[in-house]
Amino acid sequence: MTKSPSVLVIGGGSTGTGIARDLAMRGLDVTLVERGNLTHGTTGRMHGLLHSGGRYAVSDQASARECIVENRVLRRIASHTIEMTGGLFVQRPEDSDEYFEKKLEGCRECGIPAEVLSAEEARAMEPYLAHDIKRAIKVPDGAIDPFRLCVANAASAVEHGARVETHSEVSDVLIEDGEVVGVEVTHKSGSGPYVHGSPGETEEIYADYVVNATGAWAGQIGDLAGVEVEVRPSKGVMTIMNTRQVDTVINRCRPKGDADIIVPHETTCILGTTDEEVEDPDDYPEEGWEVDLMIDTLSELVPMLKEARTIRSFWGVRPLYEPPGTGTEDPTDITREFFLLDHDKRDGLPGMTSIVGGKLTTYRMMAEKISDHVCDKLGVEAECRTAEVPLPGSEDFTVLRDYMDDFGLRSPIGRRSVQRLGSRADEVLTSMDPNPVICECEAVTRAEIHDSLKTAGTELNSVRIQTRASMGNCQGAICCHRMANELAPEYDETTIRAALDDLYQERWKGERHGMWGEQLSQAALKHMLHATTMNRDNDPATAETPVDFTAFDGGVGAGDFTGGSGRRAGGVADGGEPGGHDGDN
Repeated sequence: MTKSPSVLVIGGGSTGTGIARDLAMRGLDVTLVERGNLTHGTTGRMHGLLHSGGRYAVSDQASARECIVENRVLRRIASHTIEMTGGLFVQRPEDSDEYFEKKLEGCRECGIPAEVLSAEEARAMEPYLAHDIKRAIKVPDGAIDPFRLCVANAASAVEHGARVETHSEVSDVLIEDGEVVGVEVTHKSGSGPYVHGSPGETEEIYADYVVNATGAWAGQIGDLAGVEVEVRPSKGVMTIMNTRQVDTVINRCRPKGDADIIVPHETTCILGTTDEEVEDPDDYPEEGWEVDLMIDTLSELVPMLKEARTIRSFWGVRPLYEPPGTGTEDPTDITREFFLLDHDKRDGLPGMTSIVGGKLTTYRMMAEKISDHVCDKLGVEAECRTAEVPLPGSEDFTVLRDYMDDFGLRSPIGRRSVQRLGSRADEVLTSMDPNPVICECEAVTRAEIHDSLKTAGTELNSVRIQTRASMGNCQGAICCHRMANELAPEYDETTIRAALDDLYQERWKGERHGMWGEQLSQAALKHMLHATTMNRDNDPATAETPVDFTAFDGGVGAGDFTGGSGRRAGGVADGGEPGGHDGDN
């Protein structure tokens, strides 16, 4: 039997997992490596918009046309990751009539369904819109969960024979006789079936072809190979609100600018975004001014945002690519199209191609184009099937019904579970009895937690991105320790506490820029809950005088079950402070 050509894909975001799925479905031998969890980079830090293309209908019509095509494809193949909220481009009195007409005309030129609504009709859709808006354009925007999307693509790739390696950072590109033949990866700490090798261990992975799908980090991989990839990373900061103030994607109908979109996402709304060119895609934003900007500006469209509570902010880096010689100064002017950079034709270095630019909405199209390219390079004749074959979980979405009777889950718990699991709901929700709720904010049950642990190992942040547990209103105050508890008794206490620490720190990291008013009180309450119940503040009293837990079994009067400290019982866990070093908090 002839061995299938091998392809190594670098990057575990939407494009990388999409490429791995496409190539594996075509019968190639695929390995994907990712330096963190899946969605570690740009994909896990976007505002969750399934583009209709309306945002680019004036300034970048090529991207707009790609978006509406893929919008329809994803609604077919990834239905369990999408909520079709619809979208509105809202005009305020100070916004230009001329631009409104350009937006409408541009949508129609690009094949984007667009309907003009009066102010009254727009407010009938969204009652909390400002009373002085003029009118709106209705388009088929939606909300998409990038985490479930990537996991589904990776799962499909594995089902078709691919190898997926997370927590494996590329430390070198292997070149022999002037041709790329593979990469060297350094394994990092992590657990689960997609993690192999000990932390610090290096491994050389050889392949017939290498695809650089690392987005904003593509230039760094290019450097390792000795070629230049002219990515211009652009940082965008977003803010998450405590509830869904709107149920429709709300866009400001005016030319490009910061703070012009509100995306309803699961139980929250995401306000976005800024656009600031950065040198290093790993630089963490320190200022926090973006939160004020977005609330102040977007409350002109939805006034109740002024009174709402922010629960966290986060940032992502757009992998913008500008062909050499374009000379654009403003990153908002750079096209959102994607480009294939064949390093053989471009740089005289065969064996590798980079894919840059694009958007999550067009990830599947990007994957198809580069998979066609790789197959052509390797002499493989195989058709792309990713536009027709549903992702795992979307094969039969008729299961989206009320599960109150079927599984004993009260609505909306059952409804939310099925929205996340799609056609896998029967398999997962019947796997545990009883099946209590672990995360109330996001309605995540024990069965769903354990289903995600099959691939996450002890990586509770991987559980988080698969299930949304700890991502709701309380930001893990009530459920972080419950999630960690599900690791017992399979893992020892030290391992479980380390996993809890990682999850808890990731929650704190995004909260610090919004700590004022009610959110500051909420954050303080969360910290004290964990400090007083699990000694998260590292109280030295219990460290010096360990707790005699056997005293608890004897009840009152059986002994000093405060361990002599007079304050609380509990062990000692590292971290958990909201004022630690920048990388963790």
